[in-house]
Amino acid sequence: MAEEKAVLMYKGHPLMRKDNLVYYGSMADSHIVMLQILETKKMGDADIATRVSVQLQLTDPSARSRDRVVKKSEKAGFYTALDVGCVWLNRALAGK
Repeated sequence: MAEEKAVLMYKGHPLMRKDNLVYYGSMADSHIVMLQILETKKMGDADIATRVSVQLQLTDPSARSRDRVVKKSEKAGFYTALDVGCVWLNRALAGK
């Protein structure tokens, strides 16, 4: 029996993590959000993100990597960064 990997979803969009990068959104859409954890703090056994870079990016493969970034910001804490990224992504996908 093949084991399926469940994709983590947040407010209707997939979340994918690779090391200190978290991608929020689908590559099939016009935009995604990239969250990069810049600093962490040790609390017990867990590492907690204290400084996170947020970027709203186009998924167009023909665009240069410099031109893909639509908006960027830096936030204190992962939830704050994800919350801002969620708003940016929803507005970009709605065409506002």
